Amino acid sequence: MSDADSAKPTSSAEQVAAPGPTLAKDETEKVTSGATDVSKSTEEKKEEKPVTSTIAETVTSAATTATSAVKDSAIFSMFGGGPKKEKKEEGDEENDRSGSAKAKAAEESPENEEPDVHFEPVVHLTEKVDVKTNEELEEQTFKMRAKLFKFDRESREWKERGTGDVRLLKHKENGKTRLVMRRDKTLKVCANHYIVPDMKLSPNVGSDRSWVWNAAADVSEGEPEAQTLAIRFANSENANQFKEAFIKAQQENEELFKGSE
Repeated sequence: MSDADSAKPTSSAEQVAAPGPTLAKDETEKVTSGATDVSKSTEEKKEEKPVTSTIAETVTSAATTATSAVKDSAIFSMFGGGPKKEKKEEGDEENDRSGSAKAKAAEESPENEEPDVHFEPVVHLTEKVDVKTNEELEEQTFKMRAKLFKFDRESREWKERGTGDVRLLKHKENGKTRLVMRRDKTLKVCANHYIVPDMKLSPNVGSDRSWVWNAAADVSEGEPEAQTLAIRFANSENANQFKEAFIKAQQENEELFKGSE
């Protein structure tokens, strides 16, 4: 072999001596393979996209159908339509009775009827009790509604004795007349004395329907007591009628008292 032939490098020697081109080729293949994989994955994603859109369309369609059904049901219910309500069974109605119905049923039950029991009174109040007022032997000669006052000497002021009917009562046997006045409702005596000659009716200051007089022995409280009394009527006309009846009774009593002396 000549020196020229020995100087030529072999193919393997060339590859070892020149690694650059071989490496470049391998890298080129890897890049190409990577690009191919990327394009495949992109195509797969493109293929998957129609599946997602199909699911979304299905959900949207179902929601639209449900909304329409709700609207239709509301409209039917508004006008008395809609699904029919199930009737309760008779057993449920019996179990759902209200308290008032149960009470009514209990009242109608013969076991709960109250017995008709009658009790005879122990004491029979058949006798009438006569209450004597010492007016049985007297006749009424005058009656008028008024208000009576008494002058309190300790406090030096007028105090109300009561409101009621003032009456002049004439005894049927001796003919003497007395003045009697009882309070309304309670009928308690607030004035009781004979009309004697020394009594004098005087008009109350500033009033034409009121009179004042002194009673030497008023027995309305039980014991005879000197009282200064004042009486007031609804109007002056009533007051004048009382004065006339008072003076008449006073004149009649004067003759009777003189005769008894």
